[in-house]
Formats: sequence, C-alpha cells, structure tokens
Amino acid sequence: MSSKDIIDHDIDFLFEMGNIRFIERMWRRFLHADFENLAEHHFRVFWIAMIIASHEKGADNGKVAKLALIHDIAESRTGDVDYLSRQYVERNEELGIKDILNKTSIRDEFYALWEEYETRETLEAKIVKDADTLDVDFELAEQAANGITLSAIKQPMRQTVADTKMYTATAKKIFEQLKTANPHDWHWETRNRINSGDWKK
Repeated sequence: MSSKDIIDHDIDFLFEMGNIRFIERMWRRFLHADFENLAEHHFRVFWIAMIIASHEKGADNGKVAKLALIHDIAESRTGDVDYLSRQYVERNEELGIKDILNKTSIRDEFYALWEEYETRETLEAKIVKDADTLDVDFELAEQAANGITLSAIKQPMRQTVADTKMYTATAKKIFEQLKTANPHDWHWETRNRINSGDWKK
C-alpha cells in the first residue's frame, strides 16, 4: 500500500501531464509529416474552444477551459489509437482517466468533467468536441501551406464530419472559412518589419 499523501499524488499527476508531449498523434505514422504531439493538440484545442465559446451564447468559459484540458489526457495511458488500430484493439480510456486522477486532489471534479465531455450533452462539452474536431482542419491547412496537399484528399471526408459531427454554428463557420484561410496571415497581415517596422525610413 502506498504511503504517499494527496500532494505526492498531485505531483505524480503533474509529471505525467508533462510527459504527454512525448505522445505522438497518429497522423505521423501514416503521413510522415510534422504533426503536433498530444500536448500541442491540447494547447490548440483549448484556444479553439475559447474562440467558439466566445461566440456561443450561454457558454461557461471556465468549464470549457477545464473540459479542453481534460478531454484527451487518458491517451497518456492508452496512446492515440487511430482509425486503423481501432479495428484490432479496444481502448479503455475510462480506466486510464481513473488511474491518472486516482488519489489526486482534483479527482472527483475532473473525472466528472471527463464524463461530461464524453457524453456530449452540455453546450460546453459540445464546444470542446467541436474544437477537437477543428484542430484536424487547422493541421490540414498548415500542411497544405507547406506543400503537403492532404486537404484535397481528405476534404470530402472532412466535409462529412463537419456536416454530421459538429454541434455549434460557430464551429461550422470556422470550418468553412478554413477552406480559404492562409495560415501565414497572422504574421504577414499584421504590423511587422516589412509594413511598419525597421525597414521603413
């Protein structure tokens, strides 16, 4: 029996969260491209969710933030089981999340949040799932800008996902606008060295 107290288990949890940066998303296995890891995925899902929540009336931003942070951490234990592997293996994400949170000070709150995310019944859970879905489309847009034209191959499937799997009007609008968005506008079209910096007299 472990003699650790709650704070020790909290520290173990924090070390494990640091290690999710070593969990690869399975894009890389199939497509050999520089796709984000699990920690990077969580980071952008958080921000996509914050943007969606800002447009969706009645969304609780605090809950959205927590759901975004918890939504995929069970993959620390299960890995990212991709669409091919799912034909052969069973994931037990519920056991994974229970073991990750076990004996921590946040166990009850965050296990309940994880369950809420998985059931997709609240507006906040739907927002985070939409953010999780859209992160794929941001990745595809970035890869296309780098000359890896996966988006053309995957576009019919992504359109089906948008039409049938997205919950919020905001997410659907973002999806449509991503079709023509330039991943480099954030730096080319803002104040920068060329248009307002030290190249000007």
